[in-house]
Parts: sequence; C-alpha cells; structure tokens
Amino acid sequence: MRKDGIKDGVKDVGDILIVDDERDIRHLISDILLDEGYATRLAGNSDEAMRAVNDDPPALMILDIWLKDSRMDGIDILKAVKRDNPDIPIIIISGHGNIEIAVAAIKQGAYDFIEKPFNIDQLLVVIRRAMETSRLRRENQDLRRRDVAQADMVGTSSVFRVLLGQLDKVTKSNGRVMLTGPAGVGKETAARTIHAKSNRANAPFVTVGCATIEPERMEDVLFGRESAARGVEPGLLEQAHNGVIYFDEVADMPLGTQSKILRVLVDQQFARVGGTDKVRVDLRVISSTARNLEAEIAAGRFRQELYHRLNVVPIAVPSLEERREDIPVLARHFIDLFHRSQGLPQRSLSDEAVALMQTMRWPGNVRQLRNLIERVLILGEGAGPIQPQELPGDEPRGGSDEARVVLSGALAALPLREAREAFEREYLVTQINRFGGNISRTAAFVGMERSALHRKLKSLNVVSGGRNGGDGEED
Repeated sequence: MRKDGIKDGVKDVGDILIVDDERDIRHLISDILLDEGYATRLAGNSDEAMRAVNDDPPALMILDIWLKDSRMDGIDILKAVKRDNPDIPIIIISGHGNIEIAVAAIKQGAYDFIEKPFNIDQLLVVIRRAMETSRLRRENQDLRRRDVAQADMVGTSSVFRVLLGQLDKVTKSNGRVMLTGPAGVGKETAARTIHAKSNRANAPFVTVGCATIEPERMEDVLFGRESAARGVEPGLLEQAHNGVIYFDEVADMPLGTQSKILRVLVDQQFARVGGTDKVRVDLRVISSTARNLEAEIAAGRFRQELYHRLNVVPIAVPSLEERREDIPVLARHFIDLFHRSQGLPQRSLSDEAVALMQTMRWPGNVRQLRNLIERVLILGEGAGPIQPQELPGDEPRGGSDEARVVLSGALAALPLREAREAFEREYLVTQINRFGGNISRTAAFVGMERSALHRKLKSLNVVSGGRNGGDGEED
C-alpha cells in the first residue's frame, strides 16, 4: 500500500474523503473501502477536511456530524462544501442520531444519513449508490456539453466568417461579451460556441431567460433560496460556478435585479434569498439583446453601470438577410439535423427551392428558416427534392399559375420601358444580395458575362460593390 492510503493497482473510481474525529473509525472505514477497490483520504477535524476538499475535491465524502476540537461541526462542513462543490455526494454518519439531525442534514444537501454503529454492508450499498448517482450526473453533464459543442454555427459567407473570427478571439479570454442582433439570428448559439471553445468548456453553461422568468421570481431563480422548511435551494448563478452564465435578452431583467447582478459582477459573491452566508462564484458572463440598450438607458429601464460592465466586448450577430448565401447551407444542415434527431425524411433541395428561399423575406431569421424546414419535412410527401410549391408564399402556386408573374399596382401603372428597368433593377439587386455581393456568381446565375453585368448595373444606377465596400469579386 502507498503512503497516501491508496492501494497499489486500485482502479480509478475517484477517492473518498473520510472525516471523523475518532481515529479507529476513520481507519476502519478506510480499510473496508480500500478492500473494495476505492482510494481514500482521511481527516480528523474540520480544518483538515476543508483543506483536503480545497486542495483536490473528492469523489465522495463520509462525514461525522460531531467533531471534537473543531471550529466547524459536520453540518457546517456540509454547508460549506455544498456551497462551493455542489456535485460532491456527502454521506453523514453519527453516533447521536435522531430524526431532526437526519432531516437537517438531508435539507442541507446530504446524500444520506447513517447512524453509528453502522452495518458495513449498508454503508457499502449507500456508497455505491451515491457514486453511481454522481457518475450519472457527470455523464449527463458531459452529454449536455457535447450537445453544446455540436451546436456549431453554420455558414460560408464573408459576413459569417467575420463573425466566427470575432467569436474565436473572445474564446481566449474571460472578458464579458454582449451579443446583439434581431430575434432569431442565433445569439445563444454564438454564446454556446464561445463556451465550447474556451477553457471553461468542461464546466456548466447556464442560460437565464430574462424575458421568460416572472419578475417577482427573478431573484429566487438567480440567487437561490434558504429556508427552514426546504433548506438550501441553489440558484442559477450557483449552478454556473466555474462555467458560463448567459443572460438571454438582458434588457428584460428587472431594474431591482440589475443592481444586485452588478454587485455580483464586482464582488463575485452573493447571499441566497433568506440566507446570510456568502456564496462565492467564478463565472464568465455572456449577455444578449435584440434591443438598443443605450435607448433603454435613456428611458430609465436599464442601468448604465451594468451596461458598461456587460458590454466589454460587443459582437453583432448578422441577420439572415445579411447572409443570404448561407441559406442553402443552413437549410441542408437543418434537414440533416431533423433526420438524425426526429427521423424525418433526408430530402435534398431543388435549385428552384434554393432560389426562392434566397429571395424570401426572413423577419424571424435563422429560427424562421429552421421552423420552415421542419414544417416542410413533416408535411411533405415522398422523399424527392423539396420543390418551391412546398414553401410558403403570398400567392398560391400550382397548375397553370406556376409560371405567372403577378405585378404590383405600382409596376403595372408604368410604361413598358420604365417597368422593365424597374424589374431589372429589383431582380439584379435581389440576385446580388442572394450571392452576398459576389458579381461573378451573380453573373453566372443570371446568364451574363461579368463585364456585361457591370454595364447593365451602371445603366440602372445600381452600385455593384460588396456589402463592406469591396469590389464584390470574391470567390
């Protein structure tokens, strides 16, 4: 056996910290667990116990509730450990057990309570169950993190590549990020991308839906609550410890809560509602909003100090209309996603359907496109390519009307020459936007030489440069 109390060749199941003021009991439990293949560490008082937890959190604790010559008793240690390491299962043991003590321990987060003298088989059963529960919790967290890592942002456009470059830069720091953009553009996906690529990727990502939480419940949800009846109920800030807290639509956070969140950002600690103990947290904060926060500040609905604390690195997430050339890529991504997750048909997209989607209006942005693809796959018949008539539109499609062009009242009132120029201008601007300002690809689609397209655009007084002031010739 090694000097640290770990049996040679023991399998890696995580170690168990045994805290008891009686040396014989500590070593008896340790010998039993070592024979069962566990690694152990021993502590005889509260200082040794807290030092062991802070140095290297154990996989499980066996904790005596009465500790002689200690600054803290078992309940105090339980509360302190659960505050900073809520995932460690703790089994309370006591030679002075009663129902009140057992209930108090369970309310404070203990996994179970065993009275001395304990039955060895009973103790081993409880330990196995606690370790299994802890293992399943870790596996669930790993699965959720894997889902986060797989929530990749999809696109190839120049606008999208600029966004990805900005997100990659902020993953290397702990700076607070403010994501802006209209509803449905994928701000939470951007936040999850930052988390998945950062050094906190293995820690929690916790979302606070500021617009969906009732204002009177906001502080309970964020800070948690302590009460005699229900013990400690951790809030979202506590659950996000060592990871990322994401404030979705932060403009909807109540003013009173804003001032308390500001204090958390400054102190990195808070008290639960109804409690007095300070809870320390290590958090990275990412926020998002579809509103103009400076206008909200001017209207007295958002605290300026909080805005400056959250808006350290502002990143604008572009609308879908700003990245129309990504629409086919996104649509195929969603088709594959729904095929894998829901068993919906794995269909392709016809060229006509792609062209129509790239010219449609998308006020709901990426979320609207996702919903449209899901609806088409659910309601569609057969497994062939998706056709234009399956997509929503203002005018009915089908039969002899498929090739019919419906003129607007303004266009129908123009002479032929002016109407033709108006149509050509609108048509070419739509195609240029569809291909992200790329003149070469636009010319290939409309069937014109690039130089001829430039002349046509000039005659129609259409600026042919790219969105960012370039020449629009990127390939």
